[in-house]
Amino acid sequence: MVAFSSFFQQMLSFFPRKEFDSLVREHEAERHARGFSSWDQFVSMLFCQLGRAQSLREICDGLRSVEGKTRHLGIEAPKRSTLAYANEHRPWEMFEAVFHGLLSRVQLDLRPRHKFRFKNRLLSMDGTIIELCASSFDWAHYKRLKGAVKLHMILDHAGHLPAFCRITEGNVHEIQVARSLEFAPGTIVVFDRGYVHYEWFRSMSQRKVWFVTRLRDNINYSVLEQRSLSGKVVRSDQVILLEKHRTYGFEPLRLRRIVVDGDDGEFEIFTNNFTLAGSTIAEIYRQRWQIENFFRAIKQNLRIKTFVGTSANALKIQIWSALIAILILKYLQMRARCGWSLSRLVALIRMHLFTYRELWSWLDNPFQPPDESSPQMPLQFG
Repeated sequence: MVAFSSFFQQMLSFFPRKEFDSLVREHEAERHARGFSSWDQFVSMLFCQLGRAQSLREICDGLRSVEGKTRHLGIEAPKRSTLAYANEHRPWEMFEAVFHGLLSRVQLDLRPRHKFRFKNRLLSMDGTIIELCASSFDWAHYKRLKGAVKLHMILDHAGHLPAFCRITEGNVHEIQVARSLEFAPGTIVVFDRGYVHYEWFRSMSQRKVWFVTRLRDNINYSVLEQRSLSGKVVRSDQVILLEKHRTYGFEPLRLRRIVVDGDDGEFEIFTNNFTLAGSTIAEIYRQRWQIENFFRAIKQNLRIKTFVGTSANALKIQIWSALIAILILKYLQMRARCGWSLSRLVALIRMHLFTYRELWSWLDNPFQPPDESSPQMPLQFG
């Protein structure tokens, strides 16, 4: 009889223990630990996401109910108070580092590409509000009677994977985070009207970072040139000079204004890229909705709307755990031969988290009875 490890254990093989232990030492995560390791905490919080546990008690009881199987994971089921203390005091930055380590391995293994012919890196940038109870999360300033945090994210269209995440209080504006970022020359960044900042636009143009966005309806500009149209949706393609930018004392900002047909009528797109066809620019902006889809997917399928701890540290650990989980699920989805939707994959993984079966064969054909005569292949990248 062939011996298989559980789906959960096979997914944990994505995280080499030597690398994980190195991150623990780097962040001094176990400086005051007394028996409860960072690996125990990490597995527990990943179980919270993949198993959709609603509270600390559900995490601990859920792991305790399969105690014989958790020994194969290298952990023991924690006590509720122990896990709560670890989430409140151990550095959330370690979970962020685990996320980036996994992201680099996923990108190296899949080498994903976006759908466009150009070779420039294409990124979408946006933020989403996660509302909180103001009395329980009194540190998360947003409105007078509401608390919230904001998840700022950059989505890489090569595989639709998160390339950057930052968690701030809800009252931090998106442009404050955006202006602190550095993009490589040639990168195309697409974002909505929440990121309008003319001096930032000028800075990106000087560094040859291309952006695609929409501006407010009341902007003043003069038309310098009418360009030839491309594609069926493009109604106008102009080179313009922003007059409002001139009045602030800055060097006049030269942009491209493209009017396209949309579902609700015509709308304007602005870019500092004068090379790509107008129809391509229009499609780039349309693809910005992929980041909205990503936010919707993570909120609907993982645990980032209600939290098992009220401190800022515990909240960030839970959000980074969700981002690690979504990265695992996206990787499984892209590698599988079966055309999984993300929501279906999440639901079935949750049902089979401690099923003992070879994961790759199940992903390719989930309703085929297992072949017990075939050896189990290790779950690894490449």
